[in-house]
Amino acid sequence: MDDDILVLGIGNLLWADEGFGVRVVEALHAEYRFPGRVRLLDGGTQGLNLLADVKAARRLVIFDAIDFRLSPGTLKVAQDEEVPAWGATKMSLHQSSFQEVLALAQLSGRYPESIVLIGVQPETLSDFGGSLTESVRARIPEAVAIAIDVLERWGIVPERRTRAPDADERLNCAAIDIAPYEAGRPSAQSACRQGDPRVIGARFAEEQR
Repeated sequence: MDDDILVLGIGNLLWADEGFGVRVVEALHAEYRFPGRVRLLDGGTQGLNLLADVKAARRLVIFDAIDFRLSPGTLKVAQDEEVPAWGATKMSLHQSSFQEVLALAQLSGRYPESIVLIGVQPETLSDFGGSLTESVRARIPEAVAIAIDVLERWGIVPERRTRAPDADERLNCAAIDIAPYEAGRPSAQSACRQGDPRVIGARFAEEQR
């Protein structure tokens, strides 16, 4: 059965502000419960693997880090024809594949009737293993509020949660929740800015086996 509304967060948590889209959809899921016609999805960096999800949606909300050439932390909303499926300019910073997803959905004749893109101008992308900068993290509540407004205009009445989602309701792995992720992040003084030692160390140990 097709989804009526898909709310999609895309981006790479390993590259600082690139993780904005995923963090916003996590925050939305943590704060609100939605009727069955709404599906929330951590799209990560799945790229073309998201094609079936997009084709199944009648309406689509996307969270992402976007190079709008604006001041860091600036939120910008694009709708419908403003969201480029065919343009040569790459809006998303991590890869062009999601634009390819939209283009392929359009070619297939199964393109969402309505699309809203909620994007943030990143401050930092080169901090491998880093988390969101303060200027970008501060915009998560506003991005959630914009999404709620969009969904309400589409006839959705969200229910505010009184407790955290159960384990079987999770969008992704508990290990990448922002709190434990931040707790495991080395300090700026000890971190290797060419890569997170947690990743480099694991890879080195595996190579030595």
